[in-house]
Amino acid sequence: MKHTLIASVQDQPGVLVRVMGMFRRRAFNVESLTVGHSETAGVSRMTFVVDTSRISSRIVEANLRKLVPVLDVHDVTHVPTVSRELALIRVKCAEGERSQVNDLISIFRARIVDVSTDTVIVEITGDPEKVDGLVELLRPRGIVEMVRTGKVAMTRGASARRALAHEHEADADPLELAS
Repeated sequence: MKHTLIASVQDQPGVLVRVMGMFRRRAFNVESLTVGHSETAGVSRMTFVVDTSRISSRIVEANLRKLVPVLDVHDVTHVPTVSRELALIRVKCAEGERSQVNDLISIFRARIVDVSTDTVIVEITGDPEKVDGLVELLRPRGIVEMVRTGKVAMTRGASARRALAHEHEADADPLELAS
């Protein structure tokens, strides 16, 4: 099973290396990783999609929490979230086929962002299943090149954030909370 974890980390050099070093040492398989600035100065946000078929997501969370630059970690797999992915896809496309490609991608609310003599670059943002669907429709035309950002996620509503905070408190060791 794949789990989505969100970590808040200190925004400083070497944090990504330390986090990924922990994943490497423990042989945790990371399906995707996105990193970017958060709403708080000096804090970045990492979104991991981790394969948990061999190891519990709680063990991955616990190992992340042990790292000094990690401020907070939440498994949002079973929490209502909004998740998105961005993809840029270079597709073979002759001049006379551009309107057909544009009609096809408009179903997915994608758009053409670059045109050359024999290819177009399509941009799509959406949940990973939506991106997969467009990729499968474009594959017969000839995908020349593709890049995907990986999943980013945010919990829905203020109540979801409170539920995550409460879950974190409930999972904590009572002796740890007392100190």
